[in-house]
Amino acid sequence: MIENPMYDQASGLRRMTKLSSTKVITVTGGKGGVGKTNVTLNMAISMAKQGKRVMVLDADLGLANVDVMLGLRAGRNLSHVLAGVCDLQDIIVEGPYGVKIIPASSGTQGMAELSPSQHMGLIRAFSSLEDDIDVLLVDTAAGISDMVLSFSRAAQDVLVVVCDEPTSITDAYALIKVLSREYDVQRFKIVANMVRSYREGRELFAKLTRVTERFLHANLELVACVPLDDRVRQSVRRQKIVVDAFPRSPAALAFTSLATKALTWPVPTSAGGHLEFFVEKLLVKRAPPEEVSIGE
Repeated sequence: MIENPMYDQASGLRRMTKLSSTKVITVTGGKGGVGKTNVTLNMAISMAKQGKRVMVLDADLGLANVDVMLGLRAGRNLSHVLAGVCDLQDIIVEGPYGVKIIPASSGTQGMAELSPSQHMGLIRAFSSLEDDIDVLLVDTAAGISDMVLSFSRAAQDVLVVVCDEPTSITDAYALIKVLSREYDVQRFKIVANMVRSYREGRELFAKLTRVTERFLHANLELVACVPLDDRVRQSVRRQKIVVDAFPRSPAALAFTSLATKALTWPVPTSAGGHLEFFVEKLLVKRAPPEEVSIGE
């Protein structure tokens, strides 16, 4: 049960009209190593190149890497905000093309274990946010922890990144299954990442949809097939993002196309469609789901 002070804080967020048109996209995948952060940052920079005001929330409090991948030095991070050391505005760092980064910490207690007071701190953090932003991209941790599920169910769009590995498909299915059955999230956008061809991406999507169509009432949409491209690895080594370092490479073109498409996805105007409702939904804690397996 959520304590009343949390609802009081959330109610105050509804008065934040300046953030009411923010598009919130959660990038997740169930499994580590599928390229979630690369997808997130390439989308962010592509959107910023198109003149959008973009913010990236590194939602992996325990194993953060967004700032590292961009070669940025973050003196403070989200853990300091949750501890009451500083405000959210104080930790934001600016990346390429003006992208705002909310850095998390590495090697500390994970977001899945936030206490009620830390939840309140998260609300206060967003209520004090001064930046006008068009898009908030949330880069989640791996797995199906409570906070991964909360970020996914609170966003307007859930982007599930998969690659052509049995564990990636199994873990993506597990995530979709929990979100659809336990949290009533029914629409998922799929990114087939690191595929050798568009055909391989379609086949990967087909593998996932075959099992979801059989056992779930979820709607899956393939929104991008990002090719396996050595330029991505070269960019990571240089702490650059491929759309910036090699904008004409195959992967960069796919990321740019995905970002452009994402900007056309509608921003809901009802409850749940604003950034303040996004934060409020993060407070709705439920019992951890039972172990998930493919099928019944």
